[in-house]
Amino acid sequence: MVNNDLLQTFLNHCLVEKGLSKNTVNAYRRDLSSFLEYLDDSKVALDGVDAEFVSKFVADLRVKGLSESSIARKVVALRSWYAFMEKDSGIKNLVKDYLPPKIPKRLPKALTIDEVSRLINSCDDSIIGIRNRAILEVLYATGARVSEIVSLNVGDISKSEDAVVAVKVKGKGGKERLVPLGSYAQIALDQYLVRARPVLLKKKTVSALFINESLGTRLSRQSGWQVVKDSADRAKIGSAVSPHSLRHSFATHLLDGGADIRVVQELLGHSSVTTTQIYTLVTIDKLRESYIAAHPRSTAG
Repeated sequence: MVNNDLLQTFLNHCLVEKGLSKNTVNAYRRDLSSFLEYLDDSKVALDGVDAEFVSKFVADLRVKGLSESSIARKVVALRSWYAFMEKDSGIKNLVKDYLPPKIPKRLPKALTIDEVSRLINSCDDSIIGIRNRAILEVLYATGARVSEIVSLNVGDISKSEDAVVAVKVKGKGGKERLVPLGSYAQIALDQYLVRARPVLLKKKTVSALFINESLGTRLSRQSGWQVVKDSADRAKIGSAVSPHSLRHSFATHLLDGGADIRVVQELLGHSSVTTTQIYTLVTIDKLRESYIAAHPRSTAG
């Protein structure tokens, strides 16, 4: 029971003081709860955990078939918890030198410009189709996460001469950024605000920008995912498509077009440019492919 209380104190700290999202805090809860179960099974006290014990925990996770990325996430959560407990409860942190497993750097999957067009154009002119087109256009125009898009309020829209020109996006840690919209997204959002949103509201007063079809309330994150998935199915895009695919596409297409990486970093809401640099690997790979295909001395033999 004491262990669970210590865990809840840490989770409250993450949510309230560090400003982490509910999804992140819930992930911490799951990861650390599984560690506490292993702790109970091993009959080891919380203050008796050291790097050697964490190694055994990691080995057990591998036997259970967890991926290296999932294991790394659990180790990071564990290190964060012990660092907090050392300051808050005086429990000595003996796991701070245990490093999570290295994860091979995976290049994000970006859609082609043609695939993005097909995805968006799969939406019809019905009330829901108009809403879904606006969601897809805004996702691609801003590079925002789906959780950030469904959290938008009407008041987050910036207008100039009655035309939507930008949206204020609240990212991780409550950090806000103003992201401009291109003309396609502006038109789609204007159409939605005029033709679809008033119908979906069902006479309710709701601040949310994107509205649920049946309830007339804020669209959920899960429904946002479903909009993208259903559109991808209609567009017959073979690869797996998610809202994050549009975020990857946004960054990759900007860099392909010559945008400065610092600008892309700001638009994506990355705290470090290092996170954004993974997208430069995508564009370098494309350059390499073009070079090999076109240069007469790109390959020997």
